[in-house]
Amino acid sequence: MSDLTRRDQPPMDEPVTHHGPPGGGAGRVLLAAAIVVLLVAVAGGTTWWMYTRDPAPTSNATPARTPTSPSCTGVKLRVVAAPEIAPVVSTAAKTLDDNPGDPCGPVEVVAEEPGLTVTTAAKPDVWIPSSTAWLGIANANGASFTAQGKPLAHSPIMLAAPTAVTDSISQGGRTSWAQLTGAVATGKVAAVTMPDAQASTTGMLSVYAVNAAMARTTPDSGIAQLRALTLRSRVKDAGADPSKLLAKVAEQWNTNGVVYDVGVFPVTEQQLKVYQQGKHTVQLKGAYPADGMVEADYPFAVAKNNQSEALTKKLRAAITRAALTQAGFRAAAIPNALPLPAEPGALLTPATMWSQYKSLATQVLLLIDASGSMNQKIKGPDGKQVSRAALLRESGRFAAELFAEDTTVGMWYFGQRTPTSPAHQEVVPFGPITEQIDGDKTRRDALVKAMEDYRATENTGTPLYQSVLDGVSTMREQVAPGTVTLVVVLTDGKDGESTFKMTQDQFMSKLAGEQDPSRPVPILAVGYGPDADMKALNDMSNATGGKAFAATNPADLSSAIAKAFLAAHAPR
Repeated sequence: MSDLTRRDQPPMDEPVTHHGPPGGGAGRVLLAAAIVVLLVAVAGGTTWWMYTRDPAPTSNATPARTPTSPSCTGVKLRVVAAPEIAPVVSTAAKTLDDNPGDPCGPVEVVAEEPGLTVTTAAKPDVWIPSSTAWLGIANANGASFTAQGKPLAHSPIMLAAPTAVTDSISQGGRTSWAQLTGAVATGKVAAVTMPDAQASTTGMLSVYAVNAAMARTTPDSGIAQLRALTLRSRVKDAGADPSKLLAKVAEQWNTNGVVYDVGVFPVTEQQLKVYQQGKHTVQLKGAYPADGMVEADYPFAVAKNNQSEALTKKLRAAITRAALTQAGFRAAAIPNALPLPAEPGALLTPATMWSQYKSLATQVLLLIDASGSMNQKIKGPDGKQVSRAALLRESGRFAAELFAEDTTVGMWYFGQRTPTSPAHQEVVPFGPITEQIDGDKTRRDALVKAMEDYRATENTGTPLYQSVLDGVSTMREQVAPGTVTLVVVLTDGKDGESTFKMTQDQFMSKLAGEQDPSRPVPILAVGYGPDADMKALNDMSNATGGKAFAATNPADLSSAIAKAFLAAHAPR
């Protein structure tokens, strides 16, 4: 057995600026509610040495070969490797050349991001992607690769930033996704940048880790999803190329030496090591997220139609442990890393949700049902009896954190206490979410407090239809170019038991009269519990270009709110 396949190897030396990865359990995997998309959209590969000003002393400065020209007829083995490991593979391949000076050797090595290899029709004889997960994704799309032995190398994913920023969210080289989420939500971290979750191994695995980390914080999977979306809603750029990110950091800084455009971002330990060995003005420091450790690994995968078995074995043997560790990789897996799911969809579902999320200037009016039925006791996610109103308070508190800084928002409660009461009352006045409206308290603070103080009143009617009509009419006046204007409705019942009661036909006729194609106001409706009138909610949402979501089990309220939030930020 080759040294490369042994699992009892000691970890490689750590970068001098941080410590080794902490322990931690695998945690629960967040069940994301979205359609699995196996077609991965990708950008072209970028070689790792692009972001060093000077070649790192351990890199050997050996680029991967470009595709062989048609005049090279002696190629017997075509290899595609992830860009960061391709130089090591290329150096090993050259040792198999009878004439090392001849550009037409028997082994061709091409550096290519795994997502591009997945979508390219012509597949290589040997593939060394940056995660074993890509083999399952490729094979689900019709390829046929089999990993030979253990992965060649490993590299944990870290959170990197300039030293001052990293120190603010880490201690002893350790941090957490939850800590990063809290820091960005409260403005302690100015920016977060992420690689494309559908194109990049770092992006895909980081999104998986975020969701798994949030699932460990609560028994309510919906609350966990809301927390994960809180981080997503603050990401400045979610489609970056990891190598170009590092190049950007190397090039952009102000007179105080603070990067103003990238902020915190995930990167593999190997990439960070190479950057740290370069001569850069901006010094980066990394920290391991203890609540969601994931790692890139580099399988040596062979295609079913590979006709060069002997040469393949020689290539694998030529890729030495010493060369890999010198290039910044680990030769053994890190302890307690999250195991990756066998099914491609479990990785691609959250990645698709993350990538398709659009940061939009949004105007939102929240209509919250405050009728007496919200006091009904039901079984919560932890199995304990709790009122619907209590679950809404918990979900709403986290939902209030989702809105980005460019959101304009207001909130009404609807419910008629007496025959002379209005259909609804304003709880939070409409305006910018960052605006101070009560001393040093912002409108976001007011939203959180309103949800914490939310109480339903017994024997209260449900003027659902009238409140929706008033909400749409009010928000139509707010429609402005470059913004998305929405009415979000949450109810556990149906229109009735109020002086504003009307039939659905009457309501739909009035709603149609409110429509103005030049000033659209879609309705996103959440039907909460088995008594919600989903037909009415679907009809009103469809008529306005919106969408309705059912939380038939009231314990799934948070998941329904998360779906509505995703719909509000879906591509249009």
